[in-house]
Amino acid sequence: MAAERVARTRIRLIVLVGAVLIAAALLWRAALERPDELPPPLTGSDSTSAGMRAVPLWFASADAESLVMELRELPERSDLHERVAALVAALEQGPRQGGLRAIPEGTLVLHVYMDEAGLLTLDLSRAFRQGFKGGARAEELALGALIRTLSASVPEARHIRIVCAGSPLASFGGHFPLDQPLDPNDWP
Repeated sequence: MAAERVARTRIRLIVLVGAVLIAAALLWRAALERPDELPPPLTGSDSTSAGMRAVPLWFASADAESLVMELRELPERSDLHERVAALVAALEQGPRQGGLRAIPEGTLVLHVYMDEAGLLTLDLSRAFRQGFKGGARAEELALGALIRTLSASVPEARHIRIVCAGSPLASFGGHFPLDQPLDPNDWP
């Protein structure tokens, strides 16, 4: 009986040592097959490698009688909100080649939405409404600058609705109704 017990213990020990050796061999093999370099960590998009695109921006002329177009290089944006926000930010910065800023300083894009019919709803910050100082011509230039710039760079927008801080605007300066979407074809 004692000899049987010793034999079973030896068999168990041999099986245990064998299992440990097999596990160690599998771990060693897995370590050898692992690549030497880890993949680079995922990071946000690198805007320095993004493509640039010349976009037409519209500003008031120096005499504030008409709109003038200026081409500006802006990073390519695939997201609608980012694309429209970049365009409005460029308009808010004003022209680089002469002319006047057409939209009020501090104007920001809060939200952009386009439905399946091509209606682009543009929600601008309160600075758009509160910063406006001018009459009918200034209002026409501001709206024209927005509409022409957006329709040139967002051609899928068939109509544009402008709201301010989430609320509809009856008018921007009292001369042009904004209670209905604007047709870019009316702002040549």
